[in-house]
Parts: sequence; C-alpha cells; structure tokens
Amino acid sequence: MRTIGSFETSNKTINQIYQNAYWGIRSNYKGMPIDCPQRNERQPWLGDRATGSYGESFIFDNEKLYAKWLDDIEESQTAEGSIPDVAPNFWYYYKDDVTWPATYLMVADMLYNQFADRQAVVKHYASMKKWMNYMKNKYMKNYLFSKDSYGDWCVPPESPELIHAKDPARITNPELLASATYYHLLQLMQRFAKLTGMKTDSKEFASLSVKIKEAFNKTFYNKQTKSYSNNTVTANILPLAFNMVPDGESEYVFKHIADKTMNENNGHISTGVIGTQWLMRWLTYYGRADIAYRLATVTSYPGWGYMVANGATTIWELWNGNTANPKMNSQNHVMLLGDLIVWMYEELAGIKTSSLHPGFKVIEMKPAFVDSLTYVKASYHSMYGVIKSEWEKSDDQFSWKITVPCNSKALVYVPASSANNVLINGKNPEGIPFVIADNKSVVFTIGSGDYEFVVKK
Repeated sequence: MRTIGSFETSNKTINQIYQNAYWGIRSNYKGMPIDCPQRNERQPWLGDRATGSYGESFIFDNEKLYAKWLDDIEESQTAEGSIPDVAPNFWYYYKDDVTWPATYLMVADMLYNQFADRQAVVKHYASMKKWMNYMKNKYMKNYLFSKDSYGDWCVPPESPELIHAKDPARITNPELLASATYYHLLQLMQRFAKLTGMKTDSKEFASLSVKIKEAFNKTFYNKQTKSYSNNTVTANILPLAFNMVPDGESEYVFKHIADKTMNENNGHISTGVIGTQWLMRWLTYYGRADIAYRLATVTSYPGWGYMVANGATTIWELWNGNTANPKMNSQNHVMLLGDLIVWMYEELAGIKTSSLHPGFKVIEMKPAFVDSLTYVKASYHSMYGVIKSEWEKSDDQFSWKITVPCNSKALVYVPASSANNVLINGKNPEGIPFVIADNKSVVFTIGSGDYEFVVKK
C-alpha cells in the first residue's frame, strides 16, 4: 500500500510519535485492519478504526482496503441486522453495543470525505439503515441506549499495574457513550440519505435526532454545573463534538474539559478509545491548541510521549504498557491514536478537505500555530495530486510554502491582520481574492500552483 503522506515538525517527540504510528499502522494491515500483528489475537476489531481509519488515510492509500472492509462488515451482518464487533466475524462477537459497530458508518463517511467515494455510501446504505433500525427497535428506551460492552475502553488507570481503571471518577457512563454515539450516527445517516436521494429517510433520522438530544440532555446534563454526567473529559467531549450541548452552553462545557485536563490531570490525557477519537480536534476548535500540543508532547505518564520516552517504536495497547499486567498488553496497537494523526495533518499542517467539497476538491488550510512549534512540513497525495504545506516562523517573519494540485483550490488562512502585510511569491497580493476572517487572519482563495506566503512581523 503506497505511502501518500509525510509529516515533520520542529518537535522531536511529535516526530517520533508519528513514526511510531506509521510502523504500527503499517504492520497491522493484513488484507484487513487488525488490532495487533504479534500475538494470538490479530483480529479486525471495528472500534479500533472508527476514527483511526481517518488518520490513516493521510499516511497510506487505504481507500481500497477500507472499501473492501466495509464489504466484510456487511457480509458479517445477521439477517436480523446485528453487526459484530469483529469483522470478518471469526470470533462471532455479536454483542450489540453501539460504539464498536458504529465504525461501519464512520468508515463510509471517511471514504466519502477523503476520497469522494460516494459509491461506498450508496452500496452500504441499506445495510447501515438496517443496523440502525435494529438497534433502535431492540435497545432504545425513552430515546436512550443502555447497551454497551466496552465503555471508554482503556482509559489511563490509577495504578500502574492495572489494565483497566477501577476508580468510578475515571469511568464514563456507558449509556451516555451509546446514546451520544447513536445520535452522531443519525447525523451521518441524514447525510447519507441525501447522497442517495432518500429524502423521507433523512427527515425521519432528523426527527429522531431531536428526541434523542432532548432525552440525552435531560438525563445527563447538569444545568447547575454545566457539565455532563460525572464530568469526565469523555462525558463532555462527545456532546460537544456531536453538537448536542444546549444553545449558549458550549463554552461552559468546554471549560470543564480544559480545567480537568490541565488542573486535575496536570496536562495529561484521561480518555480511552472513545473519547480520544474527538479530543485533539475539539481542544483545537475551541482555541486551546496549546492543551492539545501539551497532550501530544508530554513525556510523563500517561501520553503518547510517555511511550516514546520509554523506548516504544510503535503504539501501545495501554497507556501504561510498560508496567501493566502482561495479560492484555500489546506493544503494537493503534487504537489509542484516536484523532491524533488527523490533528497533525488538519490542525498543525492545515491540510483538510472541505466537507462541502469532499476529496480535496476544495482544501481548507487553517493551521493552529502553537507557540512552541517553529515549523511544520507536511504533504499528502490526494486524488487530484500532491498537496504541500510547509510553514515556518521566527521572531521577525512567518513564511508558508503551499502546493495546490490541478483541479483544486484552497482557502488559505494567513496569520496577518491585513492583506497589506502579506507577500505572495514576493509580490503584493493584487488580483488574488481574500477576505478578513478576523483580526488574526486573512483568507486567500488560490488555485492550483506553488505559492510562498510571507508575513513580516
């Protein structure tokens, strides 16, 4: 499978984490995405790749692999509609949780976003709808879902020898996980229904969404504290990421995430497989890329940098993989990557496809410029050609080299207060359309070609 992405920063720890991810992902492609290559498991667990497949798509040309894996999942579906947690279903794990089978829909969405593969949605729409109806009819009660098998799998445990945390303060309510995830899937199904011309379906999914959101907030949202459930980061990040928070309350919910991460957890990660799928991007979206950067680089327990500091060359199955009971302790897993690789490419490098123009027909280039990073260099071979983003900053200048492939265009967010402060290929930006996004950036619209943006400070 071709390597189609490259990524490098001024931070050595991030670079090594990326390299560890590269080797971990590469060694777990075996005609299907498996969980580990080295022990008597080697199974294609769905939950491991829900967001993982998205990050992987920036590094490897994995479109055909994941399109094929959707076929494996569909062929493993029962006549009643159940989807297993492992597909192909060698282990026959039909536990009917929401979070692991949700990967079926999330991978289809990834293929559409990253590769403009509408056919993946069309081909599997009926089976995805069948599973959604199966879960609704069998397990929904008062518009919530209590069925869950794994919880926020592998949160950092409180003791170094433990495999799973036992402290209730670290564990997110499984009903919250299942219900929030099902709500998110309804948003995907609305999108899929529109893509396939199923207008009636789209309205039904939307109607159910409203009722689930209402029940979810009534059950889990604390109006006094403005937080969800027992205030774990995962309990708050899911409704925030899925747009379930009551109007005007999002900043309060996010403050709990930031405070808990920086104060209670001393700048360390506290999420498991589910929460980590959304954490890095939403920290950044809400203006705290500095916290995301801290999580990515800290070398004390727990974190990806801790793995690096302890000699890891791939990604561990457990945050405490060097001390935990070896009963379940693979040194080569990818499930804890969450949205880390997505964050690297989209938020640090600024290589992101527009959701309205999938497959990088329109590229949104809006990096998060973290104070501690002096440069980021990344490339990605999209279906239109190579996209490059290489920015570097010093005390007196910011420079950004960009390549936009043929038949694409890019919206480039340049960190400047005025277009008068920007040079493009050594000249004033005359004739190149732009808007002032805010006091921090000027947004230029550029076509295919090579560009260098320079901002004098």
